Parts: sequence; structure tokens; C-alpha cells
Amino acid sequence: MNVDLSAAASFMATHARVLDRRRFELLFGETDASPVLTALDGYRNPDGGYGWGLEPDLRAPESQPAGALHAFEVLEDIAPATTPHAAQLCDWLASVSLPDGGLPFALPVTDASGCAPFWAQADPQVSTLHSTAFAVGAALRVAACDPAVAAHPWLDQATQYCLSAIEAISDRPHAIALSFAIRFLDAASETRPEAGALLDLLRRFIPDNGLLPVEGGAADEVIRPLDVAPVPGRPARTLYDSDVVDTELSRLAAGQQDDGGWLVDFTSYSPAAALEWRGYRTVSAVSILRRNSVL
Repeated sequence: MNVDLSAAASFMATHARVLDRRRFELLFGETDASPVLTALDGYRNPDGGYGWGLEPDLRAPESQPAGALHAFEVLEDIAPATTPHAAQLCDWLASVSLPDGGLPFALPVTDASGCAPFWAQADPQVSTLHSTAFAVGAALRVAACDPAVAAHPWLDQATQYCLSAIEAISDRPHAIALSFAIRFLDAASETRPEAGALLDLLRRFIPDNGLLPVEGGAADEVIRPLDVAPVPGRPARTLYDSDVVDTELSRLAAGQQDDGGWLVDFTSYSPAAALEWRGYRTVSAVSILRRNSVL
């Protein structure tokens, strides 16, 4: 598997947003947590949440659950370093959670310019497993190194919402919701013994090739095994045959483009988002390949 890291770095310098350039540097020990957090702060609001296009297809300034997901991803990157902003993000999530403990798919936006319709048209009064699982799963991974997040009451309440919602699943969920539910259970397995049994419940929805077609997405858009289970040795990885994982790692390595970056296979809703997703995806691809000892 040949990956040109120099070309990847050039792609990041040429096309990626500052946050992902800093995350890329962090991967290789070329910076520490401080510049990464400074870049993340550009997306932070006074309420403690994150907006301003941190989710590239949700460009409105308001804090959003999707912004929380991406912020927690960055806070996971900097571990074992921590920041008080992580617990403050939990405070904000608690303030927008619904009475059942879940999060709405998205909150109202004042200007939907550049926003995907599914974000702008979401019902803010209905909890969804999709949005709650993606925020809580990422928060649980941060909590492994951040005691303030681990002890936050929002995390326990939202975790219980997700466990109950997953237990109630009978029909195949949408592929994206399924992928986040699995990632949530993978993270929850550290503290919740019932997570393993629930992961086995979802196993029946994973086909032999591991590919989950995205209903309503772009042509041929799928959720792939390494999107769901990027880290070797984790419970989620047991959902996939080792040959499937090896094939996916080879495919991921071969996906580097001539300009040094990686592509996404889903639709972007603005020219800015299209480039930002590529920078985000390039950091993700290099990180996964490194974690799996390909680089």
C-alpha cells in the first residue's frame, strides 16, 4: 500500500481549512494541542456550543448537535490533553436536550445559505438516535481522558437515551444512524456492560461485504467498514471479517488522489464544503491508516 504523505501535506496546505491543517500536524507530532484548540475556538459560540460551518454542510453560525460531534472529534485528537471547553460543551448539550434525554437532529437556523436541506428542515422538537448517538459516542471517547466530561450528568442521561433507543430497534435503521449507533456502543462498552449485547443485536444489519447503502444519498454512496470501525481491537471491529477489513484498508490507501488528498462519496452543498470535506477526509484517512499500521 503506497501512500504519499508529502503529497497529502501539500494538499492540506493548498486546500484544507486551518483546523484540519492543525489536526494533520498533530498526527505527526509537528504541533501540540494548543494550536489545534485555537483553531477550534474559531467555531465556538458564547453559549459553549459550536457552529459556523464546523459541520461543513451546516454553515449557519448557531451552535448545533452536529457541531458538537466535530468538536468532540477534535477534543479526542488532543488526548490526553484536555480543555474546560469540553465540559462546557456538555453544559450546552444539556441545555438543548429534550425531556427524554435525546437531541434533535438539528436546531433552527436563521440563515440556511449553504446548508444541506436535511439540516435546515429538521424538527427541533423531536429527539433522534442519529444525532444523539453521534454526539454521545464522540463525548464518551473524550471522557476516557477527561474526568470532567466523564462525570457530567448530560453524558449519563444521553447515554441512557441511546441505549434505550437501540434496544427498541426492530427494523433496519438508516445506514448513517446505524453507523453512529455502532460507534456509540463501541465507546459505551468501556462503562456500560449492556453495550456488548446491544452491539450483537445490530450485527444482523451488517451484510457480509460490510457495505451499508445510504438511502437517499448520492449514487453509490455507502457507509464502509472503516467508517464504522476504524480502530483495530475495538468491539465494533468484530462486526467485520478480517478479509473485509484488509480489503477496505487497501482500498483506502489506494484512494489517495493525484493532488494528494482523498475524496468523499456524498454530496456537498457548497463549494466551500466540498473542499472542507476533502481536508477532513484526508486527516481521517491518514489517521485510520496509521492506527491500522498501514503507515
